[in-house]
Amino acid sequence: MGKLFLSALSLLLLLGSTFAVRSGTASWQKGECQIGNINAQEPSYSIRAEAGETQFWDFKNDEFQCAGVSILRHRIQQRGLLLPVYHNSPVLVYVLKGRGIFGLMISGCPETYESSQQSREQSQEDRSRSFRDRHQKIGESRQGDIVAIPAGAAHWAYNDGEEELVLLVLHDDSNNANQLDQNPRSFYLAGNPGRGQEQQQYREHGSRRGEQQQQFGNIFRGFDVETLAEVFGVDEETARKLQGHNDERGHLILVQRGLQVIRPPLRGEEYGRREEEGYYGGRDNGIEETICSAKIRENLDKASRADIYNPRAGRFSTVNSYSLPILKFLQLSAARGVLYRNAIMSPHWYANAHSIIYVTRGDSRMQIVNHKGRAVFDGQVREGQVVVVPQNYAVVKQAGEQGCEWVAFNTNDNAMINTLSGRTSAIRGLPADVIASAYQISREEAQRLKFSRRETFLFSGSGRSSRGRVASA
Repeated sequence: MGKLFLSALSLLLLLGSTFAVRSGTASWQKGECQIGNINAQEPSYSIRAEAGETQFWDFKNDEFQCAGVSILRHRIQQRGLLLPVYHNSPVLVYVLKGRGIFGLMISGCPETYESSQQSREQSQEDRSRSFRDRHQKIGESRQGDIVAIPAGAAHWAYNDGEEELVLLVLHDDSNNANQLDQNPRSFYLAGNPGRGQEQQQYREHGSRRGEQQQQFGNIFRGFDVETLAEVFGVDEETARKLQGHNDERGHLILVQRGLQVIRPPLRGEEYGRREEEGYYGGRDNGIEETICSAKIRENLDKASRADIYNPRAGRFSTVNSYSLPILKFLQLSAARGVLYRNAIMSPHWYANAHSIIYVTRGDSRMQIVNHKGRAVFDGQVREGQVVVVPQNYAVVKQAGEQGCEWVAFNTNDNAMINTLSGRTSAIRGLPADVIASAYQISREEAQRLKFSRRETFLFSGSGRSSRGRVASA
């Protein structure tokens, strides 16, 4: 009995030490977040390919290191294909512009999209000429969609629209699913992606200088040709093509005749109906949703699904693990904000998440304040720039003359906002005497401070005299 107790105690100590190591690693990965100043960031470099380019923000920047994320933007030309790839961390994709199709390949899931069987009347010659295929489900995406991709899940995207397809991609590098380090890594299944982000890191930071000219290939390049031919049951010439040695097209390639895949027809109005059915009904408790059938897409651009709306100020929409259950697995969420001319978003902080904000249109003045009461950022943020707001840092936004729209990625599947002004704010919840004593003002002034704003979150940009007449949000 004593030996059993000692064995159990040893096991507990071992598990405890293991959890401590993992906890310490996570703390290191998240960074100390000792940020003196925050800046609006733009892409620092880009990689061109046959069918477009990918622009990267410097993930070694202090703000991105604090949040434990990296961010990039794909610009894919018409009939351009992003080659199959998987990453060492979970990914959220926001469609900034255009429309396209995408596939997510998960081992073990059935190939539910297949071509119809050949009829008996067809001749043997016709059957041999016809092309039959079977593959996993394909999804459609359009402007405003958020697409969730688990770590290690191979995926591809194709622009079948009439304009450029622009994708904003966030990698949650400090997520528990990533057990490597905090550097983003992309593992391509095809082509010759060329000099990737790791190689740019070597050039910028002087690391491993002897490897600067090394070309980064797809994962098949590291295997010998004979092994590839054996495992795929093909000849060695085909096996060599898998390695992509002489492929100069890059990671975005042009499909000259268009991509021929199996997918059901989908009209625009049907797209909207399916989306609303998935969001508002048909799901009791999520138990019936498996990794193979999980919904991975949600549109944030529709004004009708706004969580907060003020007709004179704007709207605010969120997607989290309640509206898109797969986000519980990824531990991520997102939000979409629209502010009209000179409108204000209440000063607030995220209690449990870092927020990575990308301005999609217009501009706004943004102020961010740290725990010392010092403004670490006070300036204009314009379209195409990224600002990282660390957890618990207070932030306020006021739109410019053209208004402001943005998308925010949050490092928690149910990011919680606490406001400082408005009907549901922290100040509103304080007794008037506490406010009067804390700020050395009269009780009457404390009452005005508490109740002057009747809106919840979004404030009209009209003058002081009209504040009391602003429609409630």
